[in-house]
This record gives sequence, structure tokens and C-alpha cells, in this order.
Amino acid sequence: MGCCESIEESNVGVIESCGKFDYLASAGFVCVNCFACERVAARVSLRVQQLNVVLETKTKDNVFVHITVAVQYQVLRAKAYEAYYKLANPQEQIKAHVSAAIRARAPKIPLDGLFEVKEDLAQDLKKELLGAMSDCGYTILDVLITDIEPDAAVKHSMNEINAAERQRQAALSKAETAKILRVKEAEAEAESRHLAGKGLAMARAEIVNGLEASVSHFTTHVEGTRPGDVMQLILATQYFDTLKEIGSHSNSNVVYLPHSMNPDIGDRMREALITGQAPTMSLPKKAANSSSQ
Repeated sequence: MGCCESIEESNVGVIESCGKFDYLASAGFVCVNCFACERVAARVSLRVQQLNVVLETKTKDNVFVHITVAVQYQVLRAKAYEAYYKLANPQEQIKAHVSAAIRARAPKIPLDGLFEVKEDLAQDLKKELLGAMSDCGYTILDVLITDIEPDAAVKHSMNEINAAERQRQAALSKAETAKILRVKEAEAEAESRHLAGKGLAMARAEIVNGLEASVSHFTTHVEGTRPGDVMQLILATQYFDTLKEIGSHSNSNVVYLPHSMNPDIGDRMREALITGQAPTMSLPKKAANSSSQ
């Protein structure tokens, strides 16, 4: 006669006979010979398991931190015998290896560097655990450093340092932006003045060409005129046109300064306008007599 047993899915049954290992039973119905002292000694899980290891260590700059390491491991089906008989407590074995590896490496790394190299540290730890646990029937699927928790005061100081650095970067960025704007404004002003100068030069060239054509035309068609006389007439016309333009605006403030190239007509016109003296005009005798009466 035999005893009926069942092995759950994703498990391997360890069958012993008279206290000695006999064979491994797969998942499902298992019939053991109870009279021959056969029994299911254990059920070894083949599922992926995770062990979280939390340990305290210090860094190179003498800051104590709590590091959380997640180890994902699994029993190899072909080595279920070693997994059951070689290790009495595999979780404690894994914890011991993780603690030894972390405490050997972390004191050589400053706190800021520890955050940067945690992925490399996890990979090195995985290789070390694979070498130590493979002979015992276990494979290490992954090792993750999930948390590095320094003291609260240290965290506060780190946050203040980061905040100050970000403010400095913001100030530098703002200053750089202001510099770019000023440079662009200066370039635009320089370009504007350059174009205005070119426009003024072109306008003056056109004025000179027009004056030259006017003088040539006038001296050609009017006999006895000299180019100097024509230029005096043109300048006088321009002068009165300017006065007309200024007088058309009620808010114009005009200060007359010596500017005429002609020491004769220009001075006389300016003095007459400033002092308010009009050219003397002769009145008829009748009008003079009537006014005296």
C-alpha cells in the first residue's frame, strides 16, 4: 500500500526513504510507500522570490546611510537537491553576502558618488552573489539598490546646496540673456545708423544732382546769369521754405544761429527776421499827407 500526496504547481517534492534522499517528484499526484518509510520531506518552491535587505553603513565623507537592496532569486529545478540539503537558511546566507559587499565598498565612495554608482554597485553585487549561491542550487536574477537614505539633517543640507546651485544657475542664465539682448540691441542700433547714414548720403547726393541740374538749366536758358547768382536764389528759396515749415507748427521753438555760407544775403535775412525790421517801403505822398493830418 502507499500514501497519496500532491505537489503544488511550481514546486518540487523532495522524497526521502528512511531519512535518506530518494528522488525529486514533479508537481502533481505522488504515491509514496509509507511502509518503506518513504515520505515527502519537503516542497521546494521554484518561483521567483525577493529578499529585501536593509543595512546601515557610512560613506567616505563619514555620513551614515541606510541602504535598501532588493535581491531577486530562484531555485534551479535541476539543483533542487542542493537548494534543500546544502543551505539551512538561504535568506540569511544572501543577507550576509549583501552586507559584507556593501560595507566593503560604500566607505570608499562619498555620499554624492554613492547615488551615481549605485547601478554599478548593484551589478557587482549580483556577480558576487551568483558565484556564492550557484553551487547551492540558487540563481540570482537581479539585484537592485532601491533606496539610499541618509540622515534627515544631511538630506536637508543637500537640498539647500541643490537649491543654492539652481539659484546660481538661474542668475547666470538671466545675466546671459540680458547680455545677449544688449548685444543684439547694440547691433541693431549700429545697423540702423549705418543704413540711416547711407540713406542720408544718397539723399544729399540726389540734392546735389538736382541743384546741379537746376543751375545748369537756368544759366543755359537765362542770359547773363552766373552759377553763383542761381545758387544764392536757390538757397534763399530753401531758407524761406524752411521758415514756412516751422511756422506751420504752433509748438515750434526756433533758435537762429549763424549758418549761412553767404556772408551777405544770409546775414541780412537773419538779422531782419530776428530784430523784426522789415525792408523800408516808400509811401505815396497823398497817403503820407492824409496820415499826418
